[in-house]
Amino acid sequence: ILVGKPVIKGTRISVELIIDLLARGYSKEQIMQQYDHITEEDILACLAYAGEILRSEKRPGSADPQVARPWP
Repeated sequence: ILVGKPVIKGTRISVELIIDLLARGYSKEQIMQQYDHITEEDILACLAYAGEILRSEKRPGSADPQVARPWP
C-alpha cells in the first residue's frame, strides 16, 4: 500500500497509475517497457482488481426503485 492506495506486489507502482496509463491509450508493452520490473500478469492483475472494486461498489439508486426510474 502506497499512501493508502494498492500497489503491484513488490513495487511502489500503484494500481491507479497502471489503470490511468491504460485509459490514456498506453499498451501493455509500452507500460512494461517504461516499468521494466512489472509483467503482463501484473497489469492484468491491476485490471482484475479494478473490476472487482467496481463490481463491489453499491450503485447510486440501486436500493431505491424511485431513483432508478428513467427520466420522463
